[in-house]
Amino acid sequence: MASLSKKSLKVSLTAIFTALTTVATISFSVYVPATKGYFNLGEVMVYTTAILFGPFIGAVAGGIGSMLADVILGYYIYAPGTLVIKGVEGLIVGLLAQRLKLKGWGLKMVSITLPAITSLILGIVGSTVYTGTTEAYIGSFVILKGELSTIIWAILACIVFLAMAIFSLKIEPNLTICVISILIGGGEMVLGYYLYESLILGYYALAEVPVNIGQMVIGLIVALPLIKTLNRVGILKPLSEKRHAKLESSR
Repeated sequence: MASLSKKSLKVSLTAIFTALTTVATISFSVYVPATKGYFNLGEVMVYTTAILFGPFIGAVAGGIGSMLADVILGYYIYAPGTLVIKGVEGLIVGLLAQRLKLKGWGLKMVSITLPAITSLILGIVGSTVYTGTTEAYIGSFVILKGELSTIIWAILACIVFLAMAIFSLKIEPNLTICVISILIGGGEMVLGYYLYESLILGYYALAEVPVNIGQMVIGLIVALPLIKTLNRVGILKPLSEKRHAKLESSR
């Protein structure tokens, strides 16, 4: 009976987070017309789901949830590629989050290096792809317009570095494992869309690479506090108590 209950919970959470991935992708987006930089919250849900619930749910929610968003938004040509690319992304992030282990000086070195790399990428990509007049949307409705300058991205990059380094070294050592998992899984997403657009669709896909890198890094930054918050919610523990035990034991 307990096994059946856990299986039912797993199916339910898979359906819920698949739907949340779809909704997050289509509901809120930020667009910079001058550079055609585009960001939505889809990556946030792929990373959050994979890290909290593992590779299976991460793959299903990432692949099917993101594909449904493409279909709903009318990007039918991208849907097959999205199913595979985002599914593999969720699988990679979930697997690495479960199996990667770092301790001692290795953990400390990576805990400084990764925030530095992440903030550097954020500053460079943000100042080139997401700078200028910015429009924020809920669905198809513009809710906010403003200017994003290079100075703002430089300040954000510094804040991100300090926050990630402090959390990784002092508060939440497992944050480093999450960052590694997301960067590797996100790298697959960037490469996957480049290959799909250039080899399958025949598009000039190189211009999309910095946009997808920005999507990955911003998704990482938004996902980390969300993961931290949801990781402490009691209703999540019945399914992932083994996963939570691993996280606690690795500290």
